[in-house]
Amino acid sequence: MGALKPWHIAVLVVVLILLFGAKRLPDAARSLGRSLRIIKAETKSLQDDDRDLAEKADAQAGYQPLPPQVGQPQQAPYHQAPPQQPVADPVHRVRDN
Repeated sequence: MGALKPWHIAVLVVVLILLFGAKRLPDAARSLGRSLRIIKAETKSLQDDDRDLAEKADAQAGYQPLPPQVGQPQQAPYHQAPPQQPVADPVHRVRDN
């Protein structure tokens, strides 16, 4: 009952020819093919981008800081600011003299 029979296809082709005309059908099929090709290429590039991002995230998760070497002073971690000396205001220095 749900199978597509040859006469169904023939009726569909006749209706399409009557609606769109014989000259416009090849152009419509050509533009449909181009659109499908573009969609396929874009979905493939999106999947490749997702795969690349996942690989980069996995690679960065394995990074560990190097241990400090013997004989070299340790540096403060990046999240801590190094101690700073108090800054003298140049205007006060001029007034003091």
